Amino acid sequence: MIEFSNVTKTYKAGNKAIRKLNIQIADGEFVFIVGRSGSGKSTLLKMLLKEVEPTSGCILVGGQNLQRMPKRAVPRYRRGLGMVFQDFKLLKDRTVYENVAFAQRVIGVSPRKIRENVSAMLRLVGLSSKYKFYPQQLSGGEQQRVAIARALINNPAVLLADEPTGNLDRQNADEIMWLLEQINARGTTVIVVTHSQEIVDSMKKRVITMDKGMVVSDKRDGEIYEIQHNLL
Repeated sequence: MIEFSNVTKTYKAGNKAIRKLNIQIADGEFVFIVGRSGSGKSTLLKMLLKEVEPTSGCILVGGQNLQRMPKRAVPRYRRGLGMVFQDFKLLKDRTVYENVAFAQRVIGVSPRKIRENVSAMLRLVGLSSKYKFYPQQLSGGEQQRVAIARALINNPAVLLADEPTGNLDRQNADEIMWLLEQINARGTTVIVVTHSQEIVDSMKKRVITMDKGMVVSDKRDGEIYEIQHNLL
């Protein structure tokens, strides 16, 4: 369970990025977070990652109070989260295999176990035959698949995706969303920030709409709440 209770975030300049945020996301849910630029979507993800701290309120993830978490516990906590970005953030001088394996090497997993885990992840994302390829040899959709495999390699309970289809054409975007749906079916909680109304409409999942740091709509049938007809 992820729970935001009366959470606010005010930056030094006085900008209120989050205002009295109250959200509950159950284990195994698939949730879209939508809203125009500046609505607070990215700040929400950053707070989940403990990259920024809330000004007030409480954030619970799996029963852990993030504000009370000691700094030494943050790396272990973050290993329970997978993160996928719009621009992939792959290591350009490393192969597909090495990009996915990197996340396991940094936590000291044995070479034998790394080989097993990377092979399993590449099968999951359909890239087993391209394990020796470099990112520049792949299409955008394939690069995002590598990024998803890397995000999943440490078996996170929660996958966060920030505009995962933003740099992709519609066909590749649909394939990535299908893959995220399969990952969710395995029990992983999936939270996707997106501007794509087409993607949201096609998926029919829970949609939380934010505006000016607040939740203005929380629908479970894939509908986007429009703000002055210009939300996304």
